[in-house]
Amino acid sequence: MALATVVILGSIMSVLDVTVVNVAMHPLAEHFDTSLATIQWVASGYSLSLAAVIPVTAWAIGRFGTKPVYMTALVLFVAGSLLAGLAWSPGTLVAFRVIQGLGGGMIMPTGMTIMMRAATPETTGRMMSILGIPILIGPLAGPILGGWLIDAFSWRWMFTINVPVGALALVLAARILPSVPGSPGRRLDLPGLLMLSPGLAGFIYGLSTGAERRDFGSWDVLLPAVAGLALVTGFLVRARRSPAGLIDLRLYRNRSFATGAATLSLFVVGYFGSMLMLPMYFQVVRGESITASGLLGSPLALSAGITMQFSGRLSDRVSPRKLVASGVALAALGMALLTVQLSDDLAYWRLGLSLAVLGTGVGLTIMPTMAAATRGLSSEEAPSASTALQINSQTAASIGMAFFSVMLSTGAGGDSTVPHHAEPFADTYAWAVVFMLAALLPALRLPLRAPSAARPVDAGTAEQRTPVHG
Repeated sequence: MALATVVILGSIMSVLDVTVVNVAMHPLAEHFDTSLATIQWVASGYSLSLAAVIPVTAWAIGRFGTKPVYMTALVLFVAGSLLAGLAWSPGTLVAFRVIQGLGGGMIMPTGMTIMMRAATPETTGRMMSILGIPILIGPLAGPILGGWLIDAFSWRWMFTINVPVGALALVLAARILPSVPGSPGRRLDLPGLLMLSPGLAGFIYGLSTGAERRDFGSWDVLLPAVAGLALVTGFLVRARRSPAGLIDLRLYRNRSFATGAATLSLFVVGYFGSMLMLPMYFQVVRGESITASGLLGSPLALSAGITMQFSGRLSDRVSPRKLVASGVALAALGMALLTVQLSDDLAYWRLGLSLAVLGTGVGLTIMPTMAAATRGLSSEEAPSASTALQINSQTAASIGMAFFSVMLSTGAGGDSTVPHHAEPFADTYAWAVVFMLAALLPALRLPLRAPSAARPVDAGTAEQRTPVHG
C-alpha cells in the first residue's frame, strides 16, 4: 500500500528516536564529559518540543493540507537528525534534538490524518492496524538498535541513520501523497496555542522529571507541572466558548469518539506507564544487559504486532464493543499474571507466556479503539481528531510513567533507588490491572453494531477517499 509505506517510514523514525536515545545517556555523558543531568536534556528537549508542536498540527493541516505539512515535518526531522549526528557539544545536541522533535511531533498526527482520509468507514480498522506498526516496533527495536549502533559504530549513527530513511520517505511523499489545497482563510487560534503548547510541555516536563527522579516534591518539578496544568485547563475553558478553537472540542459530543478516547487514555496509563518497569526488572533484578532486556521483552511486542494486523481488519467486521472489551480483559489478565508470578528467579519461558498474553490483549485494544473513535468522522474533523488522540495518548503516557514511578519507589521503601527484588515490581503491576479494568467501563459503551452493518456517514472529499493501492 503506497500511502501506508510513506506514513510508516515517517512514523517509525519518530517513534524509534525516543527509545534509541534512552539507552545512550551514559555514553553521551562520557563523550561530552558532562553530567547525566545535563545530557538528559537530549531526551527531554525532544519530548518537550514534540509535545509543544502537536497542538498546532490540526490548524496547519487545515490551512495548508496534509502533504505540505507532512513533508515539512519530514524535512525538520531529517535536518535535525543530520545536525544531531554532527553535534559538537551538549548544547548543540540538545538544540538539534529540539528541531527533530518539532518534526517528530507533526509526523504522527499528520500521518494519522492521511490514513483516516484514505479510509472508508468500513476500512478504518485496517488503516489503524497499519498505523500501529511503528508504535509497537519502537519499544522493541529501539534499545536493541541503539545498543548495537553505539557498540559497533558510534553514537552519531543513532541520528544519521534517519537521513537516508527520511530522504526516501520525502521522495515517496512527493510522488504519492495527494495534493489537496488547504483553506487560506483558516486563522490560527494564537491565544489557544499560547496556552496549550506551553501548558502541555510544562505539565509533561514536570511529570517526566519527577518520574525520572522518583521525587515530585521539589519546586522545579511541581512548578512546571502545576503551571502547565493551569494553562491546559485555561485552554479547555476557552475552547468550549470559541467556535474556531485550536482543537474542536465538539468531537467529544460524539459518543464513539468520547468513549474511544476515554478507553484509550485509561488503557495507556496502565500499559505504557507500567512498561518502564520491565527493562528495570531485567537489568536490575536479573542482571541482564540492555540488549538482552530488549530481546527478553520481545514476546510482548511480537504478540501485539501480530495480533494488531488481524485485529484492525477484524474491527471492520465485528462489534467494536465486543472486540475492544475482550482485548482490554485479555491485557488485564496478562498483567495479572505478571503480578502473581513475578519473582527473582521466574523462568523466562513463563514470563514470556505472560507477556504474550498481555501483548495479544494490547493488539486487540489500541488500534481497534482508535478505529472505533474515528470511524465515520468527516474529512474536516480528521485533523482535530488525530491531534486530540495524540495529545490524550502523550499526556496519559506521562501520567502513567509518573504514577508507576511513585508506586515502584514506595514499594522499594520510599527512596529513589530502583528495587533489587521482584516483589515491588509485582505489587506495582497490580495497579496496571486496576487501570486496565477501569478502561473496560468506557469500552462497554462503544458501538455494539458491527461497522459493516452501518451505513457510511459521509462520502467525503477527494482527499478523504484517496484509494489505497497495494
